[in-house]
Amino acid sequence: MLSVILIVAASCRGDESNGPPSDGRLALGTWGGDSAGVIVNDTIAHVHIGCTYGDIPGRVRLDAAGRFTAQGSFLLRAYPVAIGPTMPAQFVGRLSGSRLAITVTITKTTVVRGPAAVTFGVEPRMQNCPICRVPGVRATRS
Repeated sequence: MLSVILIVAASCRGDESNGPPSDGRLALGTWGGDSAGVIVNDTIAHVHIGCTYGDIPGRVRLDAAGRFTAQGSFLLRAYPVAIGPTMPAQFVGRLSGSRLAITVTITKTTVVRGPAAVTFGVEPRMQNCPICRVPGVRATRS
């Protein structure tokens, strides 16, 4: 199995105390950045990096340093037409203030997406690739 590389994005504000509400888990809500987004609800964290996306089931637990490693699934070709199947993936992240750095490694491949930096409460700026608005449900285009 490939090891996962994580590059930590430093907070632009430099003030770690201005982070999202925390109960030891990744905060519920929208996290956005350039070509990246994470939508967290009570049952799933839905991660977009460019024109790809994946899901982490359940609430993501953070360690004392704000780090996590979680297993989930990822779809490498999601736009303009989703071409599957999803594949097992490992998600690694680090929360620093209100910013989250996240890297996804597709299990049993050499494919790595990220690191991507997202900020809590910011809308994702996805450019050409739309983001799903309902975690766990694939977006469809007519």
